[in-house]
Amino acid sequence: MRPEILERMRQEAQDIFYEGLAAVDPEARISQCCSLDGPILKLGHISHDLDRFTRILVLGAGKAGAAMALALESVLGDRITAGRVIVKYGHVRPLKHITLAEAGHPVPDENGLRAAEILLDLAREAGDNTLVIGLISGGGSALMTLPAPGLSLQDKQETTRLLLDCGASIHEINTLRKHLSGIKGGLLARAAAPAALTCLVLSDVVGDNLDIIASGPATADPGTFGQCLDIIRARGLGPKLPPAVLRRLESGSRGQVPEPRKTGTRLLKRFPISSSPTMPWPLGRPGKKPGPWATAPWSCPPPLKGKPGTPQSFTPPWQGKSLPGAGR
Repeated sequence: MRPEILERMRQEAQDIFYEGLAAVDPEARISQCCSLDGPILKLGHISHDLDRFTRILVLGAGKAGAAMALALESVLGDRITAGRVIVKYGHVRPLKHITLAEAGHPVPDENGLRAAEILLDLAREAGDNTLVIGLISGGGSALMTLPAPGLSLQDKQETTRLLLDCGASIHEINTLRKHLSGIKGGLLARAAAPAALTCLVLSDVVGDNLDIIASGPATADPGTFGQCLDIIRARGLGPKLPPAVLRRLESGSRGQVPEPRKTGTRLLKRFPISSSPTMPWPLGRPGKKPGPWATAPWSCPPPLKGKPGTPQSFTPPWQGKSLPGAGR
């Protein structure tokens, strides 16, 4: 292949990469989907009349949390009564009305525990006259750690390390996290009742499962303790798990511990503002026809089905096809 063609391909590949990043930029996505027209706040296709509320709380967690909070502040300004968003160390922005709490990722730490406790307390303060806006993004599972009764932070840390080391999928990891948590699996939403609650969700999960992104703090959990035990067995983690974790999972499978989804999680509005793995990839530079090897946008497949822990695969849409321009 001629050097000038290689250079053109390299440059256009770089342009495609940066366009993809721009397409899922957290601050830009919030700015695009949120607007204020007099007292009417529009969050995507959801509208709230702010004259109905005396308080606006912003609660959230995730690696994109600081950028999301900055953009929301630019829309609401001093209408925000209070807010707290948990972010990864160093992922901060200058904010006026929302407090950022830095914590550990991917293994949770003490700062994440303290921040999650404050987050839950703020949610419990919400009443009928409160609008709660959730800012949820990838990484929130580790950043927002609150062990369920009978578990310690060390139990959660060791379990997280074991799951990461064994190659468990994010769906498997977060299914377990929800059943070991006092805030995930819809429990943050339950704490905020009876307030109005709308969550803006930035997805980093293939399939965009709202209960998996940040372990669904505002989404009822469809998983079960029995599925958690299936994952543990499939991954060979039974003898390695902290005893307290295994006891909780086994007790839950016998019905002695309530499932997160059966603890009164209320219905709420959730609006996915962007989907990193499934957003159609913008091909080529702005205003320029895509290169011959970039023939069409594609999306990742829907979530794979089957028994947790079972090896599965999918066929990429380009497999077995001859791409134009290949071999030049």
